[in-house]
Amino acid sequence: MAQYLQHLVFVGAIVQLAGIISYIKETLKGNTKPNKVTWLLWTVAPLIATFAAIADGVRWSVLPVFMSGFGPLLVLLASFVNKKSYWKLEKFDYLCGLCSILALVLWGITKEPVIAIIFAIASDAFAAVPTLMKSWKYSETETADAYTTGLFNSLTSFVAIKMWSFAAIAFPVYLVMINSSLILAIYRKRIFKKEFAAKEKENVSQNQNLS
Repeated sequence: MAQYLQHLVFVGAIVQLAGIISYIKETLKGNTKPNKVTWLLWTVAPLIATFAAIADGVRWSVLPVFMSGFGPLLVLLASFVNKKSYWKLEKFDYLCGLCSILALVLWGITKEPVIAIIFAIASDAFAAVPTLMKSWKYSETETADAYTTGLFNSLTSFVAIKMWSFAAIAFPVYLVMINSSLILAIYRKRIFKKEFAAKEKENVSQNQNLS
């Protein structure tokens, strides 16, 4: 039974690829506007974590992490096709990117698999901040499909783990957390629709009183 459950990582990889394809379609239409800093570094950090985990003896359970790097590479390439999918980068985006790159440099210095995974997570997290903030403020510029399928893909890692260790679970745990956060940021206005409607009505009323 356990052997069959481990095959879920392949299902997860296929599901995430479907979510990425959906995200790419919305990007090509100009409906979704990827933050290039995020998606560039989301390509690099998971791939580093993949190679580090393999070096530490992790095998098929690392496939979801690999897909978390390969998918963003496809999105990054798609973001250059349609000018309508352009998202202006601010100083904060570049600052997060710089911190992300610094974490990657520190990984290169350590050469230790476990430390590399820590720095890879830090790098990925810094890269995620601009998109997390964009999703929170401008949820209409994001598509949740990639993050929803990414969450499912991350969860399949735990089924495939044969020997529980930091190297095996660290990045999957992080991926579950960051994908959940992005989904919440995108859907929060729909989830708390009444609260947002009441707040907007209150703001309109205040503006009318001031005028």
